Amino acid sequence: MRRVTGFTEARKLLSRKNYWESFTSSPGGAGQASSKEASAWEVVQQIVADVRFRGDEALRDYSRKLDGVELDSLEVSREKIVAARDAVDGKLLEALELAAGRIRDFHSAVYRAVSGTEERPFITGEHLGQQVRPLDRVGLYVPGGTAAYPSTVLMMAVPARVAGVREIIMVSPPSAENGEIPAAALAAAAIAGVDRIFKVGGAQAVAALAFGTASVPRVDKICGPGNIFVTLAKKMVYGAVAIDGLEGPSEAVIVADESANPALCAADLLAQAEHDSLASVILITTSPELADEVEREVAKQLAGMKRRSIAAQAADAGMLLVVENLEEAIELVNLFAPEHLSLMVPRAASLVGKIRNAGCIFVGENSPIVLGDYIAGPSHVLPTGGSARFASPLGIGDFLKVSNVIALDETAMRELGQAAVVIAEAEGLEGHARAVEARLQGENNG
Repeated sequence: MRRVTGFTEARKLLSRKNYWESFTSSPGGAGQASSKEASAWEVVQQIVADVRFRGDEALRDYSRKLDGVELDSLEVSREKIVAARDAVDGKLLEALELAAGRIRDFHSAVYRAVSGTEERPFITGEHLGQQVRPLDRVGLYVPGGTAAYPSTVLMMAVPARVAGVREIIMVSPPSAENGEIPAAALAAAAIAGVDRIFKVGGAQAVAALAFGTASVPRVDKICGPGNIFVTLAKKMVYGAVAIDGLEGPSEAVIVADESANPALCAADLLAQAEHDSLASVILITTSPELADEVEREVAKQLAGMKRRSIAAQAADAGMLLVVENLEEAIELVNLFAPEHLSLMVPRAASLVGKIRNAGCIFVGENSPIVLGDYIAGPSHVLPTGGSARFASPLGIGDFLKVSNVIALDETAMRELGQAAVVIAEAEGLEGHARAVEARLQGENNG
């Protein structure tokens, strides 16, 4: 891990290693991508256009070429979903049901707080509010192919169901071994109440959800993390459909002092490092001695990891930043805007109010990031790449839409009308002014 001492040098280092920066403009625009990145963009453009034109035929072709799978049917049958739930290990099923219950409870509490109509009933003759309604149909992208992520299914589908989404569509790449989605992911989908599941992954799955095919229905919004091709496809189809954001490699920042347990710090960093060789793992500490101990612990714990090759690459690119005090540490956190932030200091709760930019804040030694990944309750689909500066975790709000409501009686209309006429005339919009004047003059336009 790279070690830097001093706030100024640390600030330079964190300003900012943004994974998505070069991908947020198409080739030829400002911030032109490299040839490799441009190639990825062009590949995705071709895939999206092909799926839009050829539909299911293109999906089958890409499953054959990219996933090595020959699909008889794109959709997973209800019988297979039910069978998957019965087939998974009993302890896993129990854990998934526990997680689903906690996720449901958390998001139900949030839903009660944000749903309904916000009114101003104290104004006589004037009703101003907002009507909150769920989206009709959403598409959930669940990574797969070489691994199963039942936790991601729960973290997206349960909030969508709590929000009242009418139809939840899930897509996930099939395994090259048997052409099927892992049973654990299917079981989680059954627990969460997913309506339909398709064995399609990659940019082609995003295109199918955005534009629809004979088999895959078009959705209103696409949510979920994926590789670079999935994320570029989400960016490309935005506008035809809504998206939750551009999720990149995992990030973990730990703020710690001399009281922190170095073994736990190292374990938490490596837990995120094993996700992806491009994961960002960072320790910010006021203790040079802790930095030394964590570095030794990382090397020690790496030796016994099954995903050592992946975690080692992320750890090698990780950072040990030594600063003077916690105020400097918090400033660096707000600058970097991490996906996961762990506060491993005494009285950690007192620092929460100072955090402006973070996807999820884990307070104290007993709140490890891994519990947030799986079972605490809030969704683990979080903003990455610095987007925590302006974006929020996946939640109820991602599955709701709002209509403003304006209901005025004649008295209120007359009190407001003349001011509206003045503004309309200032903007040169004569028709606007006349539409109000006709009412103020008592004319009948019927």
